[in-house]
Amino acid sequence: MQQKQNNTYAIVIIGILFFVFGFVTWLNGPLITYVKLAFGLDTDSKAFLVTTAFYMAYFFLALPSSWILEKTGMKRGMALGLLVMAVGTFIFGQFATHRNYPMSLVGLFTIGSGLSLLQTASNPYISIIGPIESAAQRISIVGICNKIAGILSPIILSAFVLKGINKLEDRVTIATDQNTKDAILNEFAAKVYTPYLIMAVILVLVAFWVMRSSLPEVKASEVNMQQNNTAGAGVKTSVLQFPHLLLGALCIFVYVGVEVMAGDAIGTYGKGFNIPTDETKYFTSYTLGAMLLGYIIGLVAIPKYISQQTALKISALLGIIFTAAAYASTGYVSVAFVAALGLANALMWPAIFPLAISGLGKFTEKGSAILIMGICGGAIIPKAFASLKEHYNFQLVFLLLMVPCYLYILFYAIRGFKAGKNK
Repeated sequence: MQQKQNNTYAIVIIGILFFVFGFVTWLNGPLITYVKLAFGLDTDSKAFLVTTAFYMAYFFLALPSSWILEKTGMKRGMALGLLVMAVGTFIFGQFATHRNYPMSLVGLFTIGSGLSLLQTASNPYISIIGPIESAAQRISIVGICNKIAGILSPIILSAFVLKGINKLEDRVTIATDQNTKDAILNEFAAKVYTPYLIMAVILVLVAFWVMRSSLPEVKASEVNMQQNNTAGAGVKTSVLQFPHLLLGALCIFVYVGVEVMAGDAIGTYGKGFNIPTDETKYFTSYTLGAMLLGYIIGLVAIPKYISQQTALKISALLGIIFTAAAYASTGYVSVAFVAALGLANALMWPAIFPLAISGLGKFTEKGSAILIMGICGGAIIPKAFASLKEHYNFQLVFLLLMVPCYLYILFYAIRGFKAGKNK
């Protein structure tokens, strides 16, 4: 009974953390719109450096995060991650106000670095705090917190920063000299300062709260070995000797790529149909709403009605269907199918992560870090979309990038997660 109460308390705390980093992560969609105007960027490809800087941090910081967590423990590691995020939000708010794009990207990279540490700790924690077979259910619970935050953050940023952006774009266009244009853009850029300062303060407060909380300290490798009775993990000498983990890291790479495409790139996709910016700035919230529905379905269905693998198969098939439908339609209908990809994507992370770390035993922390490195797919695939669409039809580029990703996820759900486990 006491163990169940401790687990429930832990899930509540991790749920709050998922809300926090969901709020910060899903600001990137409207931020693409913000930076393109505020910094006077002439291409979407330059604006998509927002996602590149943010998600590449996971690639470079995930393995160092695992080493840090071995020294600090998961609880102190989560608090440290929150403090690093606070530093990043302050840097971004400060330099974005002065329209310094390179240093603003440094701020986003710093935020991503803190999130890398936070996610390297929190994802395996929530996966192994209970039975591994129901891990997708627990991840769905905290995922709901993440997606509620993701729905709210674009709405809040749009209300405080992007309000009346169509009229602002018109004012910049008709400005007769550079000084007038700079004055307009300086005033617009400064709007981001207060929201990001508030976020920095909140992140510091949450970090100290986590440190003072009674969150149970869990040694992921020990619990994972006990749950899976993994004699095999004990005789292996390297985390690279688990094929299902390495294939899972690639699966995370393509999954995060398609998730960011559906969430952060949907506004740019809508602009391809000449939909006004005052409408496209909210499109990320629609995708996150669809993801929220998917998490609720996962909470009810897994593992009672369907397994984690089955959920992943269904999700991959839905992704292929919705992507094809988006390509075959135009305007708001096409955008609606892109938003519907949120439903297809919702159960992928909750299924992929526990399947990939299952049976790693003493290698769980390093295996988790390798999976977190895969999040850099959010840096590469959307950036490829933004660059290629400048030369080719944006719907065709979207189709050719997304379908192979979903096909690989389907492969992992059918065979990839079992690779090497019979040896």
